[in-house]
Amino acid sequence: MPTLPREQPESSPAESHEARRMAESFGVDAQRYDQARPGYPDTLVTQIVTGSPGSDVLDVGCGTGIAARQFQAASCTVLGIEPDARMADFARARGLQVEVATFEAWQPAGRTFDAVIAAQSWHWVEPVAGVMKAARVLRPGGRLAIFGHAYEPPTEVAEPFAAAYRRAAPDSPFNGQPARRPLGLYQAAYAKFADKIRETEQFNAPEQWRFDWEQSYTRDQWLDLLPTTGGLTQLRPDQLAQILDAVGSAIDSLGGRFTMNYTTFAAIAVRAGNS
Repeated sequence: MPTLPREQPESSPAESHEARRMAESFGVDAQRYDQARPGYPDTLVTQIVTGSPGSDVLDVGCGTGIAARQFQAASCTVLGIEPDARMADFARARGLQVEVATFEAWQPAGRTFDAVIAAQSWHWVEPVAGVMKAARVLRPGGRLAIFGHAYEPPTEVAEPFAAAYRRAAPDSPFNGQPARRPLGLYQAAYAKFADKIRETEQFNAPEQWRFDWEQSYTRDQWLDLLPTTGGLTQLRPDQLAQILDAVGSAIDSLGGRFTMNYTTFAAIAVRAGNS
């Protein structure tokens, strides 16, 4: 889809982190974002927690706290960092401690953590500065865990979306993308994250993890999620309505629901050294 890959960019993460307007557009409807966006595989959370030296977690770009709440449920103490005050307020209202800042500007004030996580958010962070800062705030043996989903619905949903997007927003830079993109492009983005981690020499050799799973969506559920994605958060209401009408009709033709095959990719690295 033209919109969703902007959250897992094909291009260098160094380009994405500068797009602050896009990065801070997701809080337009924080409640919708929180309700519609999927969580993360429990196996991923468990592996990060059990491989970390303790239970203190820093969540970079925590958004509304979707991933943070999963780590809290796994008995972790989580501090969120979030540049969008609207998203931060929503997360706080649901029991998460959040400080409003970009990760680059955030002041740790001597605090350290057992894991630094970034769920669907690391591409908004300057890659080298982000890795170096993560290394500084991690305790010995602490983990940096960068992860996120590949969103690629079936062709029967993706192609009507792409066509409607071209009609509704002909000047959008997203229109140059194909209706569906191969998983290899998402995987390549996480390989680039791993390369940046490796280049800093602050971590042991990073690992790349992959989790395949699926989720069924009704028409209404998918149309609730779409407006939370990067290419749609900044559209006018009339443009958005045109796209949602086309996608809704496509899902109706499939019987009113479809199965989404998700892949969650992760780049995981352990802080090198003893101090």
